[in-house]
Amino acid sequence: MFNISRNTLDLWLARQAETGSCKAKVAIGKPKTKIRDGERFREFVKQHGGKTQIQMALLWGEGVTQQNISDARKKIGISRKKRVRGIEKEMK
Repeated sequence: MFNISRNTLDLWLARQAETGSCKAKVAIGKPKTKIRDGERFREFVKQHGGKTQIQMALLWGEGVTQQNISDARKKIGISRKKRVRGIEKEMK
């Protein structure tokens, strides 16, 4: 009739018994980023832009990971360093 599974109906009935209402659960907000000071991070990236994200995470400290550095750089619009070593061109 409502085109829902039996499991969904059972979950709704269980929520009705527990809370007295079968309304949808309230969504939890977005997770907070570990790097909160944007200006300090911009200066940090200008100073240490030649390092890899792993090296930058170690320098930043505060339990920040490489992925946190990546997310913060993407948020402020700065691309990441793509190679560990420089590219050497041989001229003929």
